Amino acid sequence: MFDACIDHATLARFAAGIYPFILQSDLYRYLVGAGGTFLVINTLLAGWLAKRKIRVEEPSWSQMGREILASLRTVLIFSLIGLAIAVSVRLGLLTVYENPAARGWPYFVLNVIVLIVAHDAWFYWTHRIMHRPRLFRWFHRLHHRSYNPSPWTAYAFDASEALVNAIYLPLVMILMPTSILAAFIFTGHMMLRNAIGHCGYEVFPARADGRPRFDWLTTVTHHDLHHARARTNFGLYFTFWDRAMGTEDPNYYSEFARSVGRTLAGPAVSSATDRTSRKAAI
Repeated sequence: MFDACIDHATLARFAAGIYPFILQSDLYRYLVGAGGTFLVINTLLAGWLAKRKIRVEEPSWSQMGREILASLRTVLIFSLIGLAIAVSVRLGLLTVYENPAARGWPYFVLNVIVLIVAHDAWFYWTHRIMHRPRLFRWFHRLHHRSYNPSPWTAYAFDASEALVNAIYLPLVMILMPTSILAAFIFTGHMMLRNAIGHCGYEVFPARADGRPRFDWLTTVTHHDLHHARARTNFGLYFTFWDRAMGTEDPNYYSEFARSVGRTLAGPAVSSATDRTSRKAAI
């Protein structure tokens, strides 16, 4: 319930006291997620994963420096939206609770699942919209300057794109009371999947026929194809939307098989993608 009794001075002190923690949390999430992925996959395991490297060339140091600078701006924007969430909770406009079991563990699990699945839908559709010619230069061009991405690309957004990504969480919180732990798991998963998706090494397991073991998840190859060709593979976590809407790259399976050193057996596209593409052509 809205708390109209909080005066402006009290609210300002609250915001000033909590903002450094929010900013620090967002900064650490990026540095640990992107930096940790770069350290482990692109450095320590690079030799062991050499046969799973998607592209021969390496991202340049100047590119990665640009990505880090852009990502720091994204961290700032994310932290300001985080502050808006905290102030809204303080005013009683949003419900965020500390004890994850307060509404029962089934609700907690549902909360995490909804946050992730709904975010995938939000990302897919906003991503497709930002690829429209009139919007691309204002929202998404900076991210695609990283034609050959690195883990540091994860947050390398234009300010406008960062804002579109940031407002998802408060919007879903309006509809679904969320625990702090659920939000922490969601943002941690988002950061890690994002960094791994840009790492340039296919770390997802493959089946004997050359296809992804977990075909409903987007792989590194899946998103790398988006950076290479820009017209397909808009999903973040799952392949559902790309297949339902016919936007999955027709060469995805063959490119994945090549990335993992396998020979592809059977059709090069999923049956769902093929059906959608044929319907669109009729």
